Amino acid sequence: MSDDTLHDARSVVSRRRFVQGLGFAGLVAGTGLWRPLAAQAKQASFPVPELRGNNLQLSIGQLPVNFTGKPRSAITVNQSLPAPTLRWREGDTVNIHVHNALRDDMSSVHWHGILLPANMDGVPGLSFDGIAPGQAYHYRFDLKQSGTYWYHSHSLFQEQAGLYGALIIDPLAPPPYRVDREHVLLLSDWTDLDGAALYRRMKKMAMHDNTYQQTVGDFVRDARRDGLRATLADRAMWGRMRMTPTDISDINANTYTYLLNGHTPAANWTGLFRSGEKVLLRLINGSAMTHFDIRIPGLKMTVVAADGQYVHPVSVDELRIATAETFDVIVEPSGQDAFTIFAQDMGRSGFACGTLATRPGLAAVVPALDRRPLLSMGDMAHDHGGSHGGHAMQADPHAGHAGHAMPADPHAGHGGAAAVTIHHPAGETGNPLVDMQSNPTGPRLEDPGIGLRDNGRRVLAYADLHSLFDDPDGREPEREIELHLTGHMEKFAWNFDGIPFAGADPISLRYGERMRFVLVNDTMMTHPIHLHGVWSDLEDAQGNFQVRKHTIDMPPGTSRSFRVRADALGRWAFHCHLLYHMEAGMMREVRIEQ
Repeated sequence: MSDDTLHDARSVVSRRRFVQGLGFAGLVAGTGLWRPLAAQAKQASFPVPELRGNNLQLSIGQLPVNFTGKPRSAITVNQSLPAPTLRWREGDTVNIHVHNALRDDMSSVHWHGILLPANMDGVPGLSFDGIAPGQAYHYRFDLKQSGTYWYHSHSLFQEQAGLYGALIIDPLAPPPYRVDREHVLLLSDWTDLDGAALYRRMKKMAMHDNTYQQTVGDFVRDARRDGLRATLADRAMWGRMRMTPTDISDINANTYTYLLNGHTPAANWTGLFRSGEKVLLRLINGSAMTHFDIRIPGLKMTVVAADGQYVHPVSVDELRIATAETFDVIVEPSGQDAFTIFAQDMGRSGFACGTLATRPGLAAVVPALDRRPLLSMGDMAHDHGGSHGGHAMQADPHAGHAGHAMPADPHAGHGGAAAVTIHHPAGETGNPLVDMQSNPTGPRLEDPGIGLRDNGRRVLAYADLHSLFDDPDGREPEREIELHLTGHMEKFAWNFDGIPFAGADPISLRYGERMRFVLVNDTMMTHPIHLHGVWSDLEDAQGNFQVRKHTIDMPPGTSRSFRVRADALGRWAFHCHLLYHMEAGMMREVRIEQ
């Protein structure tokens, strides 16, 4: 990679790291052997192994890798990082024997977004006991769906350390589109730190990676633009909240190296095409903590599926993919021999990238990182009388919390555009684990998100996503549960309704019932929320079914609702899919019982 492709002076990803990434592109997928350095430089794109068939053997182990110039130990599956891509067929029954070859640690595999019996879901403490060192677990389930999914460990920080992989289920019926070839694009974030050590650092120094602070020059500029009084008031408000408008993500490229199919940017993963072909790209965010904004300069992307489910096609230049989400897009490359796949993190601190090319060895110009965004009070629903600080607002004594159910009301809580009523739970008031509240006016589905507004590109928003099918259940929800996403930035404490997972009662659902979850984000972070075992049917601002998903992204200052058909008996995890937020307490158990 030449110096002129690294022309963005704002990037904190140094040229030294890029050069290291080229020289140390990781282990050779599927072999665990090192390829000679010269050979790596000539051909850096080692393919991720693909396993097909209904009877598979997976072995969880450890191998050395080197993405940054420092050898580190990674957790691998069948000696591969990422784990092998698994390819199955809808309607089949699969048997997967997962052996834990780790020396000391329990392990597990969760099949993200897959409908299956609770004891096959792979969540230690809920679904099963976990897989002990030297032991194996037999996963067996029927494939009731098709599309793009992924799998990962649900044991401590193993997902961060490399235990994640793509999962593709081919449909029985032909898809509603035609393509000539396809590529899986699996994004992730790598750190040389041990996951537990990184978590401890976040608890002690939550602002460690927030190095982009406002300066005196920024104050002068804002005062000239907005007036001195308004600027002083703005700075004072942020000060009272003990936060900064640069808190876009907790962990960024100061700690992470961003990977595409296990490759650093310098390693230049390459997917081939012939000019004029229709190419399906299966986008998967398998990161621990990173939202990526993806574009391919020079190409439109036609979104045809979200979280494995077909949607009405929509053409965009760029899309945001939250942690744990998947999107299928179709591109038609022509007119040049190489196109850059560019995936910058939400805070614009770094990126993953690769190339679509007509032959190996080609590369296109890597675009500059966009300007770093700043949060506003409007982003957090604080520009219309919202309160700040967990003690600043009197909570409604009848607020729903900790699984408390409220009668379904089309004008209360679930996102009606004209008359949203937000009830802050009593658990937020005076809570040392809650540092702020918001007053969202609705779901803001039309908003592409912080850093993506008015950037000159056509950017996907949730409002653009519409399932190809009507509401599969058809019933109106019988009841409603409102949960607030809460936390404390300085303490790196994250929870629902101010109650961490360890102290929260399970949420109980009756088997077969149709109900509505209302999520209210009272934090300044974006949280992708995942409910295991069942689909989450996202509603629009009027409470109508819009799109079926397994992960609902929740930007700051939003209230979003989704319907659930409780048709899977058992104990299920319900959590933020930012790994360290889940570990810090933003998780609940959902029990579906007769």
